[in-house]
Amino acid sequence: MNTNFTPKPGRLMDQVREVLRFHHYSLSTEKSYVQWILRFIRFNNRRHPKDMGKPEIERYLSHLAINRAVSVATQNQALNAILFLYREVLKSPVEEEIRALRSIRPKRLPTVLSKEEIETLFMHLSGKHGLMFRLMYAGGLRVSELLRLRVHDFDFDNEQLYIRSSKGNKNRITLFPSVLHNELRIQLQKVRELHEKDLKNGYGLTILPAALARKYPNAAKSPGWQFAFPSTRICKDPRSDNYVRYHLHETALRKILAKAKKRAGIDKHLSTHVFRHSFATHMLEDGINIRTVQTLLGHKDIKTTEVYTHVMNNRISGIKSPLETLRSGEFSST
Repeated sequence: MNTNFTPKPGRLMDQVREVLRFHHYSLSTEKSYVQWILRFIRFNNRRHPKDMGKPEIERYLSHLAINRAVSVATQNQALNAILFLYREVLKSPVEEEIRALRSIRPKRLPTVLSKEEIETLFMHLSGKHGLMFRLMYAGGLRVSELLRLRVHDFDFDNEQLYIRSSKGNKNRITLFPSVLHNELRIQLQKVRELHEKDLKNGYGLTILPAALARKYPNAAKSPGWQFAFPSTRICKDPRSDNYVRYHLHETALRKILAKAKKRAGIDKHLSTHVFRHSFATHMLEDGINIRTVQTLLGHKDIKTTEVYTHVMNNRISGIKSPLETLRSGEFSST
């Protein structure tokens, strides 16, 4: 990462946003980092971060663990935001190791649906949204990866799906089975028609990765860069002030999944991530090599992928309890 960029003089949070955009952080990460930095400042009685350092950072992180009982991931996100502030914005990196009290909330095993439950759920997910959920399950996508898919990310000939600038700003290729191709062609044709309508009405812009937007400013109107699942409304981009058509919001998918879960009679706690978890577990159960699954999921460390082997090991259907082997067979309810 280039650390030589210096933001323009001005308000601290404007500088934070400027540096985040220079380094091509996503809008969601930008919002998250800004919020964590503001919370850190408020916790320390609104003192300027340049007048604080390691002790204040440790006290704040310990507060999150003790008083807020946040998860390990949440505490790490707060730490990353604060360290980014000191390293990239204030140019005063914290060299010493941060020794705050760490969160110890146990990491739960992921919720995984059986193949039968997946089939039942899909019976209650139709149309465009049903296609979106099937894509997530087919390739092990995160919901953010699904929503950021562009028209040109689908390789029909090779049955591959290109995931660009995902978690950790990494790219990867995953599965795009032919059973979804017809539905996708219809969806992409609708996107092209909507884009042509936008162009005629004086719009037609979408949001591009920062580096690409600077290098190819006209690409924002290119059909291939349009989101595969565009929003129903045109909105103002907070970064450029242009009017753009963004992708659908995750909230809509959550609501649709909740309704489908209820209609399917599934009692497990479900989030949109359940399709990624189920993809990984079912691949391993079908005998796919764990290294291959790791690559398809885009995991940096295979230990992250190994959690799904624990889910597999916890599946006990088909194993008989010793109670079932007793000769008495049936028991009185009184």
